[in-house]
Amino acid sequence: MANVSLSNKNNKSSSSKIINIAVLASGRGTNMQSIIDKIDSGYLNAKVAIVISDKSDAFALERAKKHKIQAIFLDPKKAKSREEYDKLIIKQLEKYTVDIVVLAGFMRLLSKYFVEKYRNKLINIHPSLLPSFPGIHGYEDAWEYGVKVSGCTVHFVDEGCDTGPIILQKVNPIKDDDTFESFKERGLKIEHEALPEALKLFCEGRLKVDGRKVRILD
Repeated sequence: MANVSLSNKNNKSSSSKIINIAVLASGRGTNMQSIIDKIDSGYLNAKVAIVISDKSDAFALERAKKHKIQAIFLDPKKAKSREEYDKLIIKQLEKYTVDIVVLAGFMRLLSKYFVEKYRNKLINIHPSLLPSFPGIHGYEDAWEYGVKVSGCTVHFVDEGCDTGPIILQKVNPIKDDDTFESFKERGLKIEHEALPEALKLFCEGRLKVDGRKVRILD
């Protein structure tokens, strides 16, 4: 897709609008918490409108409830296909007039139907410097490979696995005295900076998709 601008004609008016965020999560929801914290601090002019999980015991749901955010578990077993399950999610998203969908540790590949529905309004954070180490074990794969530098990537989601256009990346150098635990702990802190930063650019209408490149507008 070429030259798709996500900015409005008047950036001031776009930045004054409160952006409705939906979060899809399967686990602890620490990246979701970073979004909530940045909203509370005034850094993000946004609102987490709904949190959806495919796991009934995901702590992300508890985090959402604590902040009085609508939290829903949708059981994948009740859908006959990936697309049917995605339609159940979309049905919920449409109730809240969602502007952007954030995958924050959501461990399911989305269908082409879902991606097309939210094209360039669907972002993911991945714990490696893509295209290196895609998939669900980004930290482990980077560590075991012995790279000197890793990091995280925030990207728009396309039909592939961690293959969409990259919004931003942050570096996590691996130190000689690191353990896997210290490397990952530092990496999570970097993730918690990167995701809100990318969301802020989206909220301010400063992202423009030009093929595989995402340009950040002044």
